[in-house]
Amino acid sequence: MALQFYNTMSRSLEAFEPLEAGRVRMYTCGPTVYNRAHIGNFRAYVFEDLLRRHLKASGFAVTQVMNLTDVDDKTIASSIAQGLPLKDFTKQYIDSFFKDTVTLNIERVEHYPAATDFVPEMIAMIQTLLDKGIAYRSEDGSVYFSIEKFPEYGRLAHLDRTGLRPGARVAQDEFEKEDAADFALWKAWSERDGDVGWDAPWGRGRPGWHIECSAMSMKFLGSSFDIHCGGVDNIFSASRV
Repeated sequence: MALQFYNTMSRSLEAFEPLEAGRVRMYTCGPTVYNRAHIGNFRAYVFEDLLRRHLKASGFAVTQVMNLTDVDDKTIASSIAQGLPLKDFTKQYIDSFFKDTVTLNIERVEHYPAATDFVPEMIAMIQTLLDKGIAYRSEDGSVYFSIEKFPEYGRLAHLDRTGLRPGARVAQDEFEKEDAADFALWKAWSERDGDVGWDAPWGRGRPGWHIECSAMSMKFLGSSFDIHCGGVDNIFSASRV
C-alpha cells in the first residue's frame, strides 16, 4: 500500500509523492527558546521523529530542518529581565532542548537554524514583498503583510475572507497597521527591545515570527518542500507568494 498523508489543502488522504523522487524535504517547527520545552512541546517533536524514521524506513532520503526561534517578544523580555545578552540567554535553553532530545532518543535532524543567524535573508525577503506591493511600511518603520493585496491568503486554511473586517486601523503590540488582519513582518525598534535590533532599509528593528520560518525554509529547502509539521495555528498563514 502506498504511503498516504492527510493533505491540509484538499482535506483528504492522498498518496505521498515527493517533489524529487526518493527524497523528502521536511520543515518542522522547533522550540521558542525562552524557557525549557515542556512535555506538550515534545509530543510534537517525538511525532516528527517517528515520521522521519518511517520515511527513512520506507526508503526515502530525508532532509529535515527544525528552526530555533531565538528572537521574539518572550525571548527579548526574559533576557532583559535576567540582565543577559539575548544570545547568552537563549543558549541555556537551546542546550537544554538538545539534552532532552537525547533523553527521548530523538534523532538529530540535518539543520537547526536559529532565527538570529538569518536576519539578512529575512530582510531580503521583506524587501521582495515590498517591491511586489504585498507589504507596506507603517509610520513607525514597521513592515506589514497586506492580506488584501494577496488573494491567495488563507487558501490552505479554507479561510472565508469575507468575514474579515477590511479597513480597520488598530494598534496591536503598539505597532500600526492598515487592516486588523495584517501581520507584522518587521517590528520597529522600541526601548523595550534593549540592544536587540538589526538595521534594515526601512529602519532598525527585528523580524516578526511569520517571516522567520519562510526565510529559513527557503535557505535550506528551496522555494518548495514536501512536508511541513507544526501547530494548527500556523495553517492560516501558510501561503505561497
